[in-house]
Amino acid sequence: MTSQKTIPTGYLRKIHHIALNVADMQTSRHFYGHILGLHELQGEEIPETLKELVAKGKVANFITPDGTILDLFGEPELLPPDSDPSKSFTRAYHLAFDIDPQLFEQAVNVIKNNNLVIAHGPVTRPTGRGIYFYDPDGFMVEIRCDPN
Repeated sequence: MTSQKTIPTGYLRKIHHIALNVADMQTSRHFYGHILGLHELQGEEIPETLKELVAKGKVANFITPDGTILDLFGEPELLPPDSDPSKSFTRAYHLAFDIDPQLFEQAVNVIKNNNLVIAHGPVTRPTGRGIYFYDPDGFMVEIRCDPN
């Protein structure tokens, strides 16, 4: 057995999933599924290891167009980090979704039409445009696009 101290570049292929604790499963399912338009896994799409938790309403699974899974774990006793969502409360800063530049303004309108709390933006940078807003649990979400 070798005493390798690094995982070689390229061995990690992609993000398999992201798991978020949520206080109100229905509100979060609505946010990620209806407002952001992610596909919620149903029936046979649900991984076998999570079927029981999904059936009990403790977990919901969504998939992004690139195949990344977003798992929501219901934690109804989850205390809010702070009444001011602009205060960071975790080492994870935000979850960013990429969108076609032609659809960016439409996404901004959806965020505004749903009266979501906007943290920053829309902003324009050399790397593209973005808008930062909060999910129902106060976790920052970004929708961003490359420059036109």
